[in-house]
Amino acid sequence: MDHFPITRTAFFRFYEELNDFLQEEQRKTTFSYEFIGTPSVKDSIEAIGVPHTEIDVILINGESVDFDYRMQGGEYISVYPVFESFDIISLVHLRSKPLREIRFVVDVNLGKLARKLRLLGFDTMYNNNFKDEEIVKLSLKERRIILTRDKGIFKYRAVTHGYWIRNNDPKKQLTEVVKRMQLENSFEPFIRCSNCNELLNPIDKELIKDRLPKLTFLYVDDFMECKGCRKIYWKGSHYEQICKLIDELKVG
Repeated sequence: MDHFPITRTAFFRFYEELNDFLQEEQRKTTFSYEFIGTPSVKDSIEAIGVPHTEIDVILINGESVDFDYRMQGGEYISVYPVFESFDIISLVHLRSKPLREIRFVVDVNLGKLARKLRLLGFDTMYNNNFKDEEIVKLSLKERRIILTRDKGIFKYRAVTHGYWIRNNDPKKQLTEVVKRMQLENSFEPFIRCSNCNELLNPIDKELIKDRLPKLTFLYVDDFMECKGCRKIYWKGSHYEQICKLIDELKVG
């Protein structure tokens, strides 16, 4: 006599930004999810389409559980994002401790965002040849937050800190990251090269006279040089643009 696998059903509800990953009919409502066997709640959540890096707390029938909880069927499961603001002190946090120093590694589709983050002073690794495996290794080795437009990178179980960028426009992407991670008071502009991410050092303009436009040499006194690619920076039109950008980010 043939035995057919038993299909079980659980009921999920995802909150706030996690709804961005769901089908339209699943958003901001409780929906049923069918499965076979006893998969982990983490595997079930990712099968639905939500990356585990976006999740901080899971409640099953009102009780906090970790990613390894084995599904039995009949559960009512509430899933909350990393930055959801409610009292979760007594619950099981699924993320490792927050990163004390904010550092990023971004995927190959986010080069303009990387440059903007560097202009604000954030240590941001980017290379248009990065493979997913390299990004994950950098994230783990150097404790960097992964910023990506590719949800597939979150299928790596080792990933602990990552964020999927919703917007396509680089300026909106920057605003999204700043607001989502509450970085408004962490800006250190004009300390890092937007080209290669190395720190900038003051340099005497007489030492770089032959590398400057004549009028710039005459009317500007303070210069910074990247210790990596040796690009020269001074307070020109880009300086005013960055100051305006910072004001908009802090107000907006």
